[in-house]
Amino acid sequence: MTYQDIQEAATYLRQFTGSKPETGVILGTGLGNLVDMMHITHEIPYRKIPHFVSSTVETHAGSLLFGSLHGKSLVVMQGRFHFYEGYSLDQVTFPVRVMKLLGIQLLIVSNACGALNLSYKPGDLMLIDDHLNFLPSNPLTGKNIDELGPRFPDMSRPYDPLINEKLKQIAQDEGILMHEGVYAAWSGPNLETRAEYRFLRMAGADVVGMSTVPEVITANHMKLPVVAVSVVTDSCDPDHLSAVSIQSILRNANIGGEKLKRILDRFFASMT
Repeated sequence: MTYQDIQEAATYLRQFTGSKPETGVILGTGLGNLVDMMHITHEIPYRKIPHFVSSTVETHAGSLLFGSLHGKSLVVMQGRFHFYEGYSLDQVTFPVRVMKLLGIQLLIVSNACGALNLSYKPGDLMLIDDHLNFLPSNPLTGKNIDELGPRFPDMSRPYDPLINEKLKQIAQDEGILMHEGVYAAWSGPNLETRAEYRFLRMAGADVVGMSTVPEVITANHMKLPVVAVSVVTDSCDPDHLSAVSIQSILRNANIGGEKLKRILDRFFASMT
């Protein structure tokens, strides 16, 4: 993807919506109901946006939503793209670059994940403090887009510490347990083996998933503040591992998603 491609997509969306969103939100597996609290003004299928690819995961709606919450202008990805769908990480992260050109000043990412830390339970939330990237590529590989950021972006604090503190305080005020830890990005689409779970735990990961890190790297490249929250859908105990179903994953994603809705509702209400 080129800078011109990004500009073309952003220009199309500006002309179509007339919107200049303040915050971008990416919704992961089973978390699409977070849009219920928005006032939606425009819903645009990905297939209609220049240079966007389409989500092939049936639990991802595949639309870009424009609207507001508590008077704050939002653009929301209702479903994301993944490396395991066969897309390059350049394609996966293209929407983040477009949202940046539209004017967002904060990116909020959510995902469904498996718990490597056995103190985490299905339906729990984890605020991401740091990550481990085990994906076999990087969204910044190739010619650098100088208009967006530097060749070698700093990643010493990839998740905005001030906003993380605010989200933790809101969770505490709401009586919601929200852990804080390290997310490992794995390529998927298969779930991991017992040996892989042991490896990831030894590496220092608290949860594992198949997304988020490419978008976070891209945001940091553009100096776009980003925060991310994982919803635990299953336990990854290699010594007591049992098969999981997509039904149980979605059920637990919905439980955690309701908690995340409350936190984000309070967060946007508190923004000045």
